Amino acid sequence: MKKILIVIITLFVFSSANACEICGCGLGNYYIGIMPQFSHRFVGVRYHYNHFSTRLHDDPTQFSNDWYHTAEVWTGFNIGKRFQVLAFLPFNFVHQMSDEGSSNRSGLGDVAFLLNYKLIDQSSGTGAGKTQQQLYIGGGIKLATGKFDIDPADPDVAAAANSQLGTGSTDYMVNAMYNLHHGRFGFSANANYKINGGNDADYTFGNKVSANTFLYYSLPAPSANMVLTPSVGFLAEHANSNSLAGKELTLTGGSLYTVAGGLDINFGKTSLGFNAQLPVSQKFADGQTKSKVKAMVHLTFSL
Repeated sequence: MKKILIVIITLFVFSSANACEICGCGLGNYYIGIMPQFSHRFVGVRYHYNHFSTRLHDDPTQFSNDWYHTAEVWTGFNIGKRFQVLAFLPFNFVHQMSDEGSSNRSGLGDVAFLLNYKLIDQSSGTGAGKTQQQLYIGGGIKLATGKFDIDPADPDVAAAANSQLGTGSTDYMVNAMYNLHHGRFGFSANANYKINGGNDADYTFGNKVSANTFLYYSLPAPSANMVLTPSVGFLAEHANSNSLAGKELTLTGGSLYTVAGGLDINFGKTSLGFNAQLPVSQKFADGQTKSKVKAMVHLTFSL
């Protein structure tokens, strides 16, 4: 079991489908989906689900199934015509089942804040032929509010670090978000980079880069104030290796490519939605660890 825990190298617990994922290898991952349409502010609750499965090549009797759940409150508000602030408050629930038994861990995760600047805001045409495009650039900070308690001398330090509720570090994020709307069609492209700092245990999660594109279409529903918005997309992400006291740890870091699909239902200023993300290619721990399906459901109120 000790060997198998070492190869559980990432917990992409806040990532899902739809759009910009702001995250890093290990804990403290943050996801931005299709943004709610709001004039001043919004608030919402989201549930994220992720599952990893590991079995050692040289000893198949050693296995682990790991489930990561996050209940998250997130909010956003505009400052003037150009600035946008986003905030994330996650609560994490980790369940691990292996050849040595099962364990559970739960509690507050790492709180994060983003500040975006609207660099481009253009529109042309009218009615069904109206076209709008926006480009945001920005950055943010992730605080060390989630519990991180490991022994740096533990021979299984990588496994211990990946089962914590937070990273124990202050991390920084830079991102860009582009949105294009034409009539009922929409297109979204996102790119982001997360720079992870060290913590009191001198453990550092690897920096991570992510990019994705999505298409969506707004369908009128039978109810006059209801709109259905299905979406499909592709996401790519790569995380560098973790390190302890400046020394790189083997079997950490990796890459993941997924396809995604989802549906949002809008009732005036209220939005209810879900999405799922399926891996099409991945490389973690020499193929011993596999990322399974990810999912997210949300309820959002525009104010």
